[in-house]
Amino acid sequence: MSAPAAGPSTVAPHATTTAPQPPPQKSQPLVATGNWTTELVHLAKTAELKKHSLTLQLHTANIVAAHNTLEQKDKAIQDIKEQKNRLDSERARLLNALAEINADRDKVDLLEASITRECADLRQQIQTLQEGEYAIAKADVDSLRAELGQPPLPPIQSKLDEKTSQYLRDRRVNGEKRTASDSQPDHQPSTTKRPRGRPKGSKNRGGKAGGNAPNGSASASGSAVTGGAA
Repeated sequence: MSAPAAGPSTVAPHATTTAPQPPPQKSQPLVATGNWTTELVHLAKTAELKKHSLTLQLHTANIVAAHNTLEQKDKAIQDIKEQKNRLDSERARLLNALAEINADRDKVDLLEASITRECADLRQQIQTLQEGEYAIAKADVDSLRAELGQPPLPPIQSKLDEKTSQYLRDRRVNGEKRTASDSQPDHQPSTTKRPRGRPKGSKNRGGKAGGNAPNGSASASGSAVTGGAA
């Protein structure tokens, strides 16, 4: 006997089982735990603290900068005071020097006035002698010289002019010698002495005239005799 033909196998369907799903849970409302009012106050105070801290830092920086500027200004004031003290000392020194100069100037003015008066007195004395006793004595001498056939004596002014010219020549020569000696320092300086003071005869011009006033005629006569002998 032949085996029966195999047909399609049939498998019995299995029943599919699914796990039961839990029912969806509802969202629970947030519930604040602890003392939330205190935390909010703390957060607010923290923010305010940061704000005031920034303001304090800004003011601190300004105060430090102003303090540095104040130190610089104080140092500048000290420097100015020291400079002022030096200027005051220099001013006092100059004022003292000026006072001494003024005192010396007053002395020089007094000396100038005194010498000016003396010069005026001497000129007046010379004029009096020339117009008085000297003129009379010279007239007598010139008269006697004329009788003896001699020329009259030259006026006294020519003799004074001659002495002045001689003094100026001597002074010029001495000045040239001194210049030459200064230009040659290696050579021995000249031993020629410069004339000091006034021209010879000019200082005692009035004194000689006054001192010889009583003997004016005798002096003139002596000159006449000398001229006659010559």
